[in-house]
Amino acid sequence: MTGPDGDFDGAPQRGTANGNEGSAELRRAVAFLEWDATSARVIEAGYRAGAGVALVFAVVVAFVSGPVPGVLFGLAGGLCATHAVHRGPVWLASLRRTRALGAAPGLVGRLVLRMRLDPSTERAVRFAARTGDGPLADGLARRERANADGPTSGLRAFAREWRPWFPAIDRAAALVRTAASAPPERRGRCLDRALDATIAGTTDRLAAFVGEVRGPVSALYAFGVLLPLAFIALLPAAAAAGVPIGPGVIAALYLGVLPAGLLAAAAWLLSRRPVAFAPPNIDGDHPDVPERGIHAAVAGLGTGGVAAVVAARFVAEWTAPVAGVGVGAGVALFVAVRHRRAVLSNVRAVERTLPDAMTVIGGDVAEGVAVESAIANAGERLDGATGELFERAGQRSDTLRVGVREAFLGRGGPAVPVPSPRVRGAVALLAVAAREGRPAGDVLLELADQLEDLRELESDARRQLATVTGTLTNTAAVFAPLVGGATVALATGIDSVDAGGLGAGATAGADALGVGGAGGTGATGGETVGSPGESTPGSNGGALSVPVLGRIVGAYVLILAALLTALATGLERGFDRTLVAYRIGIALPTAAATYLVAFLGAGLLL
Repeated sequence: MTGPDGDFDGAPQRGTANGNEGSAELRRAVAFLEWDATSARVIEAGYRAGAGVALVFAVVVAFVSGPVPGVLFGLAGGLCATHAVHRGPVWLASLRRTRALGAAPGLVGRLVLRMRLDPSTERAVRFAARTGDGPLADGLARRERANADGPTSGLRAFAREWRPWFPAIDRAAALVRTAASAPPERRGRCLDRALDATIAGTTDRLAAFVGEVRGPVSALYAFGVLLPLAFIALLPAAAAAGVPIGPGVIAALYLGVLPAGLLAAAAWLLSRRPVAFAPPNIDGDHPDVPERGIHAAVAGLGTGGVAAVVAARFVAEWTAPVAGVGVGAGVALFVAVRHRRAVLSNVRAVERTLPDAMTVIGGDVAEGVAVESAIANAGERLDGATGELFERAGQRSDTLRVGVREAFLGRGGPAVPVPSPRVRGAVALLAVAAREGRPAGDVLLELADQLEDLRELESDARRQLATVTGTLTNTAAVFAPLVGGATVALATGIDSVDAGGLGAGATAGADALGVGGAGGTGATGGETVGSPGESTPGSNGGALSVPVLGRIVGAYVLILAALLTALATGLERGFDRTLVAYRIGIALPTAAATYLVAFLGAGLLL
């Protein structure tokens, strides 16, 4: 396991990199991600991807709009693809560091608690590293092993390694080392300040990020949602003025350029987040997560088909693909991750009342009760998931005559299906307390206070980001589909009025949009008006009809629902696949339904 610099000595790589090896930043990112591929392979893959994307873009756009736009779009797409592949590892490494730093307060808290039991930096480092997971705990374990035969614990080297990304951890480590040699009456103050420094550093960085991100999010909202959707309403006016815009241009703009720009902006915003309190990873190996791929696909296809039929019957024929894709994809995602979401909810329920359990156990141990008996008492006194967890652990300990760790985390243990670093850290400290006896009671009470502080820290971080993420979420699921549907209905209404006799220019504008006037097909057709043989604007096959426009805008609304929901989730809780898929699974059907209802309602009013 390498450090955040991708270097085993923790120092950034220096020197000028040649074009085959890439920049030092890219090399550090690849090493930190522990990929088998080298930075040179990434550079080569970027050039190949750029060439392939450029060729595809050039051919498709040239077929639709001509050779000159094809060449321009091909060059732009190829350069963007190459840059995305070259910067991808750096972005992924940044996300991983952000997720890792969310565990910093917990790691320092475990250092502090172990130091309260025994003022040995080496034992505290070993305990904190072995009771955590992720890059921070792995990095600390690596430093501890490297200094196992030396005079130091490796804590200083570890802090220097992560200092460029989180300066507070260096200060906390210095205070922990100072506490090891401080008199007993001053040791507690040093340890308190170490934890306070970490929490304060996290809070300050999050507050600064919230202030910095408001402007970019507002720009994303304006240029990614408001202006593109408002531009739709101008299309009938442009056609009436004799400047028709073909479907190829609109499709390239709304299904290519704008989504790519939004994706790049979202990636940039996520990479700027300093700390993320990401939930634990829940993979397919979890005993409560059955394989549901086939069920998700069947549910998605079935509900998508029903939604498409209903939309075509009661709204308009062209709405069938929008309803089918939006509802079907959303339901498939929801079904695929709902069991993981249930596990995550159980983990959160246990963590929510874990401080209460530690308070009960710590109070009993401080009064001379054995840790095993205190665990059983906590199970009897507490309700909910946490009480059940400790009750089962107490029963296992009494029945099987095993230690604390085995009672919780042994084969079939109640804490095994709860992949929470906090629960595992608490179990590890309970195991130490079982050896230490009565003096460990106060430390367990201190653990309860720490767990409560960490929970409040996460809640405060989410509250700070709520003003930003709430706007993005509401825009993705409701506001953008509402505006999009109403705008398409407005375009249909304007074309109908134009075709009804507002003059030759207006009729030509309606024809340019492919919407029939008198004797035409209306909002669901693509025929144009005119005498045989006459050439009117839009009488060619490349006219932009309202059905085509509606499908393009509907697809863009669904893309917005997915991208903005993923961005809001990543900003709030870190880019966790389970949460992102779950929330997108809710946002897509909501956005599709809102879009169709807005189109239908606005059409009735017009």
